[in-house]
Amino acid sequence: MSIEKVAQSVQGFSNLELLARKIVEGYISGIHKSPFLGFSAEFAEHSRYNPGESTRHIDWRLYAKTDKLYTKRFEEETNLRCHLIIDNSSSMHYPQIKQPNINSLNKIGFSVLAAACIMQLLHKQRDAVGLSVYSDTYEYYAQEKGSERHYKQIYAQLNNLLTSARSSAQTKTYTYLHQIAEKLPRRSMVLLFTDMLQTEKEEEELYKALQHLTYKKHEVVLFHVLDKELESDFNFDNTPKRFTDVETGEHIDLYADQVKALYKKEIKKYFEKIKIQCQRYRIHYVAVNVRDRFDAVLQAYLLERRKFK
Repeated sequence: MSIEKVAQSVQGFSNLELLARKIVEGYISGIHKSPFLGFSAEFAEHSRYNPGESTRHIDWRLYAKTDKLYTKRFEEETNLRCHLIIDNSSSMHYPQIKQPNINSLNKIGFSVLAAACIMQLLHKQRDAVGLSVYSDTYEYYAQEKGSERHYKQIYAQLNNLLTSARSSAQTKTYTYLHQIAEKLPRRSMVLLFTDMLQTEKEEEELYKALQHLTYKKHEVVLFHVLDKELESDFNFDNTPKRFTDVETGEHIDLYADQVKALYKKEIKKYFEKIKIQCQRYRIHYVAVNVRDRFDAVLQAYLLERRKFK
């Protein structure tokens, strides 16, 4: 059954876990065509064989395909703790969508489904997962656990993000990142989904909060979630439009073509600054477009997992 048919059969995200599982299965079957990515069908990791090591765990099938020696690291040897963080401020609910589905996602819908896909990989490897959700308040916190019941609770909470009413909600991301950094009891992989929309005054505070997470020895991946066509390329037709800040209610009336060139120049400069700051603080920065597949998110997670020691 295709992903599109699965999405229709479960009526959008009414079965988030099933939809995420189908997406991950499709992705994994695709990367198996390229064994250099280093993941077996059981999601066990591979590492290069070093002369002198035991040959007991050499993957001879992979050797036959690549002519290179890799050893398997089994699930029980690679357990980790992963904490998912989702920005649930009003800007993350742009663009407005009546019923989210695999072909029509706003930023919060993309983030929820991407987080669910990562949970599928974590569950396969018996890893512990936790979740934080914030907007103008710290809406939800669950410590990292690996039980079946805990996973079900996290899936239910993710679904709630799509069904709960959303009023104008501003956020100061850095406030909650500092709190999360203090809450996490042990070193974890931290995956943050946010659109990084804040005032210029708040930027420096945000980078300090991200640095707080890395100072605590957490491995941090920042998924910068955007609708590229609208928020980056500014592709609106040239008719009079009112652009409204969904968090403050402020608005401006203009023709898109009047500001498009300047807007694209400034937004590009801003995105480059984010990348540079992330490099500075050893944060893995991943720009993701809600109109694209989930490959970039899953690949970033798998690569980061390989580095996690």
